[in-house]
Amino acid sequence: MIYPVPHFLLCGDTALLVEFADEISPAANSRVGSLDAALGAAQIPGIVETIPAYRSLLIEYDPLRILYAELCTHIAELAANVGNVPPIETPIRQVSVVYGGEYGPDLLETAAAHGLTPDQVVAIHSSAVYTVYMLGFSPGFAYMGEVPESIATPRLATPRTPVPAGSVAIAGRQTGVYPQSTPGGWRLLGRTNISLFNPYREPACFFQPGDRVRFVPVQADEIAWAEEPRVPEEPVAGRPSLELIEAGLLTTVQDSGRIGYQRFGVPVSGAMDSFALRAANALVGNPSDAAGLEITVAGPTLRFLSDALIAITGGDLQPVLHTPEMVGWAAPLWTALYVRQGSLLEFGARRNGCRACLAIAGGIITTPIMESRSTYLASGFGGWHGRPLQAGDLLSTGEPCGHRPSLAGRALPLDRRPAYGDHPVVRVVLGPQDDYFSAETIRVFLSEEYAVTATSDRMGLRLQGTPLEHRGAAEIISNGIALGSVQVPPNAQPIILTADRQTAGGYPVIATVIRTDMPLLAQCVPGQSRVRFQVVSVEDAQAIYRAASSRWQPDELAPDAVAF
Repeated sequence: MIYPVPHFLLCGDTALLVEFADEISPAANSRVGSLDAALGAAQIPGIVETIPAYRSLLIEYDPLRILYAELCTHIAELAANVGNVPPIETPIRQVSVVYGGEYGPDLLETAAAHGLTPDQVVAIHSSAVYTVYMLGFSPGFAYMGEVPESIATPRLATPRTPVPAGSVAIAGRQTGVYPQSTPGGWRLLGRTNISLFNPYREPACFFQPGDRVRFVPVQADEIAWAEEPRVPEEPVAGRPSLELIEAGLLTTVQDSGRIGYQRFGVPVSGAMDSFALRAANALVGNPSDAAGLEITVAGPTLRFLSDALIAITGGDLQPVLHTPEMVGWAAPLWTALYVRQGSLLEFGARRNGCRACLAIAGGIITTPIMESRSTYLASGFGGWHGRPLQAGDLLSTGEPCGHRPSLAGRALPLDRRPAYGDHPVVRVVLGPQDDYFSAETIRVFLSEEYAVTATSDRMGLRLQGTPLEHRGAAEIISNGIALGSVQVPPNAQPIILTADRQTAGGYPVIATVIRTDMPLLAQCVPGQSRVRFQVVSVEDAQAIYRAASSRWQPDELAPDAVAF
């Protein structure tokens, strides 16, 4: 059913979910596309980006520029007219598919489940014209509908690891093509040779929301299977200024993230502790979105190939500097430090927190991919050749803005630093799917402590504790996912989605961690930390965000630390 009035659902303090229906249908998706287009034309100040889905539109916004109540007023005015906008007819895109055999291992079972022959399943699947309702799950993965009811088949009980790139699959009445080799539970009917996602080309994604698609059966010898080569990254200009002597456990180049590409299934990425990176950049006089290093648990050993102004923030991994003048000097955190050419920086045992950020005046310079230097490990792009740093890597930095040695000694005052701890209490705004849980389950969620499991990573913190049982269905129609979403899959154990999260998901979200408290989660140690939740209103969350936003600003920095 299409709702007479769209539903507005809270996704924390920086995102709003607008739902148009409780179904997957062309009519519902048309309204999504119309509102998305209307928002683009209206250019409302404060809207960061949008993620269109089957029957909903996730709107991410900046509470420093527009508050929740103001945004709702604007959206309500625009949404009132979207039903009157006819969908745009796009050309049909033909996708050649080799069905069955090694390319479609689930074709026989799918046919048997419906009392059909494999040829009949192929004929039915390839006769329909599908609409790309949304992109998500992984970069370039297009969710299309609708598969004819006569071959609609549930996804596998146990997902494959991995599914080959180019696999054409169905799940219920959805169909799609896996852009890259990933785990997946959809039923594989065939495979195409089309390169669906390449971050080095324009456009990066073969499919776009709103495209119409028809699958065309072909034989394996009728198409070329050569993989599309990725365009090599351009050499970085400038002289290398930083050498990796030892890599550490996981050291990557990160900036403020890849903004504007979630609609194509591309995660934001960026520093897990965005506050720490912003503060480090402010200390050395960089723009807030300059790239630095994110250092995880066990730090690297770095050699400075030229004089540099640096700042180390975030978790305390016991940084130690060895300079021409002194050996083994404990480097103060949250402080601008001027280091001489030839100095070594190394890290000791973790004292607290999980991740440190290192900023260098001028910023780390790598080739921007989709307007960001952040590393996205799952797809192998961005940062330094899409991978963690290794011993022997040489990194360049940009030209500092102005005379930077004079900034040495500036420090962020103690009362402006986050209250990191291994067992944080983080504040949440309930929703957007808190109605999928009983009042008792929500009480449990807000009163129990949850362990951060060893399987946690940059995609999300997987928690273990008292199960959060669903009141009914354990799945929803997939929608955009906001940073900090506390998703509850069928096993009833919550997952807090973080920097490298997939852009859309199909599990209910009981609550969303407020943006101000995300740095506390970034410093949780997998296998050791425990988390509690405390509910706040969206209005209170935005007031907290606005009050906290000035803590890293340069004019708040005090010259109260020793420089060297």
